[in-house]
Amino acid sequence: MAIPKPEFTIGIEEEYLLVDRVTRNLVQDPPDSVMKEARQQLDAQVGHEFLRSQIEVGTRICSTVQEAREDLARLRKVVAEVADHHGFALIAASTHPFAEWGDQLTTDNERYHVLAQDLQTVVRRLVICGMHVHVGIGDNDLRIDLMNQISYFVPHLLALSGSSPFWHGRNTGLKSYRMSVFKALPRTGLPEVFSSWSEYRRHVDVLVEAGLIEDATKLWWDVRPSERYPTLEMRISDVCTTIDDGITVAALYLSLLHMLYGTRRLNQRWRTYADMLVEENVWRAQRYGIEGSLMDFGIGELIPYPELIEELIELVHKDADELGCVAEVEHARGIVARGTSADRQIRVHREALEAGADEQEALRAVVDLLMADSVAGL
Repeated sequence: MAIPKPEFTIGIEEEYLLVDRVTRNLVQDPPDSVMKEARQQLDAQVGHEFLRSQIEVGTRICSTVQEAREDLARLRKVVAEVADHHGFALIAASTHPFAEWGDQLTTDNERYHVLAQDLQTVVRRLVICGMHVHVGIGDNDLRIDLMNQISYFVPHLLALSGSSPFWHGRNTGLKSYRMSVFKALPRTGLPEVFSSWSEYRRHVDVLVEAGLIEDATKLWWDVRPSERYPTLEMRISDVCTTIDDGITVAALYLSLLHMLYGTRRLNQRWRTYADMLVEENVWRAQRYGIEGSLMDFGIGELIPYPELIEELIELVHKDADELGCVAEVEHARGIVARGTSADRQIRVHREALEAGADEQEALRAVVDLLMADSVAGL
């Protein structure tokens, strides 16, 4: 029996950091009025994250990329305005340039207390933020099949989203240091390859019945079937500082899934490679971002990222056209031309030092960049 075409709806979740406008450091313990005021305007679309210095938003279920951008811009704008009322600012970056993880406070929430007790210092170090993109795929077996295939492309999405080059006041040399912090958690990384939804559920049930996890929300893979929604959730990307960059990453993910579904209808599929190979590309994306190269396993060669993104745009162009998001996908060229958030942060830091700033002043200049870019275009 033919599988009905997926919905290809889209929803985006973003996590932000709250910083003090005077010190530029994280706000360790923001007053409860911040969340109260945000929820008065956004209701359940805004919520707490693991640390009190974080805040999370989630769009509605959207039919188009443009609708998702409009809703995400509204959410960012409201949170930024609420933060400003309290003397704070929102930054959309996956790490803070100089904050200390040991200074941060856990949100007073039962789920987070359980996580802290279970994972100890590993989870307390998570002063990191990400962007998660949900794409509606109602058929369970199709969702698993597309998860198996889309894994090949997650390094390409990570490279385009990098926004975490600094950690504890140091240039880490990585474009996504967030990944190094996050991978200390169990059940992270690339997803397992499953032959069917029932096989996936059998594996989840083993962990649940043994009391190791409560449910599949504790599988923190780079791509996973959502436990709460009939979606395939991409989780590998850093949160993009500018909203248009984030929408491009989301549009590429959506278009890639649409392309893979189309090839399946022709009884074709993208070749599945061993995790050890794809993980090499994940590392290269994490380390070098768009300034590096990724392995094309079909020809066995490293290809510069600017060439890869042109191939990717061509690969999904027909699908992006059908989905109405060609402009958003092609904006990837603009990201490559001017650099990701990570590239811009490193540049501002270097230029500040060259102009005579000391290290702390240069890091504060990076925070200033993030505060401005996070609300640009809203």
